[in-house]
Amino acid sequence: MHRRTALASLATLSTLFNSTLAGAASQPLLQALKPSARMPVLFVGHGSPMNAIEDNAWRRGWQAVGAELLARKERPQLILCVSAHWLTQGWQVTGMAQPPTIHDFSGFPAALQEAQYPVPGAPAVARSLALELKAPTGDKLTLDPERWGLDHGTWSVLKPMFPKADIPVLQLSMDYSHLPAEHFALGRQLQALRSRGVLVVGSGNIVHNLRATREGTGPNETYDWAREFDTRVQDQIKHGRLDQLPQFQAMGAVAQQAHPSHDHYLPLLYAAGAARPDEMPRFFNTGFQSASISMRSVMWG
Repeated sequence: MHRRTALASLATLSTLFNSTLAGAASQPLLQALKPSARMPVLFVGHGSPMNAIEDNAWRRGWQAVGAELLARKERPQLILCVSAHWLTQGWQVTGMAQPPTIHDFSGFPAALQEAQYPVPGAPAVARSLALELKAPTGDKLTLDPERWGLDHGTWSVLKPMFPKADIPVLQLSMDYSHLPAEHFALGRQLQALRSRGVLVVGSGNIVHNLRATREGTGPNETYDWAREFDTRVQDQIKHGRLDQLPQFQAMGAVAQQAHPSHDHYLPLLYAAGAARPDEMPRFFNTGFQSASISMRSVMWG
């Protein structure tokens, strides 16, 4: 009896999954961006990939924000996400019609490895943005038609926010070899896209030190250096001192402990660049995962 029930459940899930894929594949592709009311901009602390499927406070926070955004008078025409997990030489933007769900991790349960986010891309818009946006070097962005897709920094947060997977998503890469100020400058260019229906999302973590993780800790348990760095960044955001965020390395040892490498900090600079200093930020998902990962997230607008 239990076996028959399980098989029936699997069949139902398979039908739903296939119908979702078919639905996404049949959606008309976005050809151009239209003028709109100014969309919000988000920085999301994504933490462990397991947050995509576990019923925890972080995932519930993403669900609440997604429901709020969809309840607004205008919903996004497009989501442009900058993830900590796509580092390239030069800057690239995904240009495929159906971006694959990338499982760029290992050692996690099958339920996570099999998770899909069958959202459409927007090749025509991607081509336009690749010509319109300028890298700090002055070069145009490169279009990636097939190599990448949506890594877990993107789909793990967007799937709980927008579970219908019906808003096209593009991902913008980061060239790690460039100075933080140059990433912030590119983020500034994204500000204009907000008035053309684009929801800009940076996905990383304000504190991210995997060497110092402690499993089983509560959201308020962390290290002194992690709390200090998180608090100082929060203060800069709260008071509109966004142009100070690229100077985080001036904090010295605290910054080095918070970010042994700063790939997870850089997406914050894109989101902050796309925000306006006079916009009131709103924090959510404040707290720490595994003691050394700040989940602090912020929405402007």
